Amino acid sequence: MTAELRSTMDGATLVLTISNPEHRNALGPDIYAAGVEALNAAESNADVRAVLITGEGSTFCAGGNLQRLLANREQPPEVQARSIEGLNNWIEAIVTCPKPVIAAVEGAAAGAGFSLALACDLIVAARNAIFVMAYSNVALSPDGGGSWQLARALPRQLAGELLLGGERIGAERLHQLGVVGRVCEAGQALDSALAWAAQLGARAPNALASIKELVQDAGGRSLHEHLAAEREHFVRNLHHPNGGIGIAAFLGKHAPRYE
Repeated sequence: MTAELRSTMDGATLVLTISNPEHRNALGPDIYAAGVEALNAAESNADVRAVLITGEGSTFCAGGNLQRLLANREQPPEVQARSIEGLNNWIEAIVTCPKPVIAAVEGAAAGAGFSLALACDLIVAARNAIFVMAYSNVALSPDGGGSWQLARALPRQLAGELLLGGERIGAERLHQLGVVGRVCEAGQALDSALAWAAQLGARAPNALASIKELVQDAGGRSLHEHLAAEREHFVRNLHHPNGGIGIAAFLGKHAPRYE
């Protein structure tokens, strides 16, 4: 069975499903390219208000295909470098997408699968989901921004425990640490994530794009620089048509319908 990234719409939410069940939804270059293409299309499609990434069946994503990695050892290093560039392009497309991106995790999110979930703005996970950075288990180091994300989300010692020791961590613990946003019963991650996406989709897309950009850029700015950026976004959003719609709806005590 060919590995693919399936793209469907559920209301105003674009659902991207990693489909490679033979290899527990392992990733590969074709999936990376499809992910970038789908997010680029979503960015310019006003009908898409949110994006959801999930895996087919009971596993989110097992990361890289070890058989493919083993075969790449027989190729020039540039072959694997190009593959990782494809993954990097997908990760960056998720992070820079102006629309909310939610990961719906069932079962395991391992290696690059964990990195993929961490790149998303929000994570919904089944209560029995397991997250693991298993790179050191096979004498490799992280990719897909996993070490970058964990170093910023967790205390250094805990990030080191996960990365150096390849330790597993459950959804409940990551929820307590603030990495996983919502925990649900097994088999309910997709429905829970879709409900969250619908809630976000009812908000003004220009405001959500500003918030996502501000949060992403905050770590690389001084407070003075960030205050200036907030000012620019605020003024722009106030004078956007949705600013008038939102304020009028609040004062009039009715639900807004944003453009």
